[in-house]
Amino acid sequence: MSYPESLSSVEEARRAVAGQLGAIRRDAGLTGLELAVLCGWHPSKRSRIENARTRPSEEDIRSWCRACGAEGQLADLIASSRDADSMYREWKRVHTGGLKRAQNSVVPLYQRTRHMRVYCSNVIPGLVQTVGYATALLSSIAEFENVVNDAEEAAIARAARSEVIYDAGRRFAMLIEEDVLYFRFGDSEVMSRQLTYLLSILALPNVSFGIIPRTAVRKMWTLEGFVIYDDTQVQVETLSADMNITRPGEITVYLRAFRELAGMAAHGSAARTLIQEAIDGLD
Repeated sequence: MSYPESLSSVEEARRAVAGQLGAIRRDAGLTGLELAVLCGWHPSKRSRIENARTRPSEEDIRSWCRACGAEGQLADLIASSRDADSMYREWKRVHTGGLKRAQNSVVPLYQRTRHMRVYCSNVIPGLVQTVGYATALLSSIAEFENVVNDAEEAAIARAARSEVIYDAGRRFAMLIEEDVLYFRFGDSEVMSRQLTYLLSILALPNVSFGIIPRTAVRKMWTLEGFVIYDDTQVQVETLSADMNITRPGEITVYLRAFRELAGMAAHGSAARTLIQEAIDGLD
């Protein structure tokens, strides 16, 4: 599984918007040069937009539709463009103005999801992070991205949205690599509280929590973290952006990967033992 496969969905969505704009121009009987003049643009801008090399802003779409006398198609085009943008969001842009807003932005998605599957290879899943651990992690992210560091407020918002895990009417399946238990965010006290909290999560009847041991015979390689929402959407997190995938064929690939990873994981008492070993190893 690779980023280009997921990015293809984004590219297709953006090409679809560009194709619609081109069709509107041709239906209006305008040449590319004539449209550029009416919009007050350099001709190359029209070409880049129509060939999906430049993402049009909403104002660009408005200008295009006005020039073509196609204001009736404006709302649908802007909606399609927003959908394409939401499929690939750069963290730097998402986190502009602070991290708390990004935490709150996914609350509606959490609330409508009944079955959530999470795989993390580098950090404790956000759903089960303590405020202390989340504060340390989010602070590191803010510093790396050079954005407003409101890590403590963002961590509190993350904990609040994670209350859905206690809703018995929802199901959660989480998988982590064993090394995640040893990656330190915060001091020993923060890590101890975080790992102890994981022990309590194991007791929740609506939660399956698995740990893939370091010694596991790999049937599936380590992947970037991803979340599957109700078999209808997958969110994949990379260093620079998150991708939201809705194409059924790609979702099926992630579901298969999750099953393979789950088959290698330790659950129940075996997972508890791995967590306790990590706690015992803290300074």
